[in-house]
Amino acid sequence: MAEEAARRAVAELPLLRAAAGPRDREGWAERLKEEYRALIQYVENNKRADNDWFRLESNAEGTRWFGRCWYVHELLKYEFSIEFEIPVTYPGTAPEIAIPEL
Repeated sequence: MAEEAARRAVAELPLLRAAAGPRDREGWAERLKEEYRALIQYVENNKRADNDWFRLESNAEGTRWFGRCWYVHELLKYEFSIEFEIPVTYPGTAPEIAIPEL
């Protein structure tokens, strides 16, 4: 059931076609645009489904991201800072997300 919901959520997002990382200046600009489009679509889908759980922003180069995420459990809201850097070998290497408060 959860797998099917995840598949539906991913199917609603635009495909990322540019295989460039931060080292490839021209390709990275295109990849970053695709990433922003997908992220905006994901946030809009979550808001429509009343499942809003994070805020993110990046530096001008799109290589360092930071924001807040939250979870509500038994009417208590737990909120955390999140941050990550895009590795130079991205998209071949996934970013490591850090929650400094934990």
